[in-house]
Amino acid sequence: MEVFRLARSKFASILSGKGAAFHGARWNSIGVELIYTASNRSLAMAEVAVHLTLATLPEDYMMVTILIPSDVAIKKFAVNKLPANWNAFPHHPKTQSIGDQFVAENKFCILQIPSAVTQGDFNLLINPMHPDFKRISIISKEKFPFDKRIFK
Repeated sequence: MEVFRLARSKFASILSGKGAAFHGARWNSIGVELIYTASNRSLAMAEVAVHLTLATLPEDYMMVTILIPSDVAIKKFAVNKLPANWNAFPHHPKTQSIGDQFVAENKFCILQIPSAVTQGDFNLLINPMHPDFKRISIISKEKFPFDKRIFK
């Protein structure tokens, strides 16, 4: 399975959950490493675009394609199991506990969760501490210029 990540150029060659661990995010607390990816390129773009304006739009984004072998087990988290307002901004600590528990249990390498940005699409969170993580690899990186009409 291919998944996608939109990253600044200096981070495009690295698969690490350190950035998410440093800041914390919707699905992880500060100190918990997770790699956020999307099931398609459009979702990867949308997940980044919601945090930007035309004035703050960097020119150095890369679309990173990541290969997850088909036999790597995925835990799927259904929308109806999520807490109320799971997709609100700012994110709720209850969503962080979902990702934190996923990493702590270390039973699966991948957690499929609904996108808070695009209803019906899914993000795939990669646990870099799981033994199967070493089998996941970046297969391509390409410059990704945002279409500026998105920000009008």
